[in-house]
Amino acid sequence: MTGRHGGAGVRGRLHRRLGSGDLTAVPEVRHALRDLLDKWPEPGLRAPDDDGGDAAGVAELLASELVTNALIHTDHGAVVTATVDDSRLHVEVRDFVAGLPVPDVPNADLGTSGRGLVLVESLADAWGVRTAQGVGKVVWFELHAEAA
Repeated sequence: MTGRHGGAGVRGRLHRRLGSGDLTAVPEVRHALRDLLDKWPEPGLRAPDDDGGDAAGVAELLASELVTNALIHTDHGAVVTATVDDSRLHVEVRDFVAGLPVPDVPNADLGTSGRGLVLVESLADAWGVRTAQGVGKVVWFELHAEAA
């Protein structure tokens, strides 16, 4: 089977529709993503990275940020899709509101808010935003498996 984001075969897929304002979905997505990566037979995304953390933890953090943004900044829910293949994890969060987000340098006086896209930009191997078919946008990121 040819994956949508490359020629490698898809090893696993997660697809969830999230209700409007349902922040309980954030930890549910984190756990589902961890389960998806734990079942992946290749060690690349489960192996510790150079900083002593694990890529699955980074994936959970970034997915949590995107899901939280979609649920807090829109009133129409979101859809999360994650695909794992031989060489990468690709996560997309779609919302149903027009307008593209722009990463902003957070103000230290604002506490912890405003850092989601900055984290995605700095920790993901690739990321982007595109308009969705119909209405809304898709914010996505990828983490690449380490070369064997």
